[in-house]
Amino acid sequence: MAVKLRLKRMGSKQKPFYRIVAADARSPRDGRFIETVGTYNPIKKPAEVKINEELALKWLNNGALPTDTVRSILSKEGIMAKYAEQKKVGK
Repeated sequence: MAVKLRLKRMGSKQKPFYRIVAADARSPRDGRFIETVGTYNPIKKPAEVKINEELALKWLNNGALPTDTVRSILSKEGIMAKYAEQKKVGK
C-alpha cells in the first residue's frame, strides 16, 4: 500500500482549513485516511501550522511520500531536515 502525507480540506466555502494526514494514495482527497499528523490554516497571517513531529517522522521513516505542498510545510517547520539527518546517521 502506497502511503502519502497530504492535505485534507476542511472548513467552509472561502475559508479553507487543512489537516495533514497519512492516507493511502488511492483514496480520495477528502476521503478515508489512516492518521492525522497535523493541521494547516492558511487564513491566519502568518499561516498557522501545528504538526506532531514524532508522527510525521514515523510516517516518513516508514516510507510515506509527502506531496509537494506538505513537503514545503514540513521543510519550513524543520522536519524534513531532521528526517534527512536521521537518514544520514542511519547509513
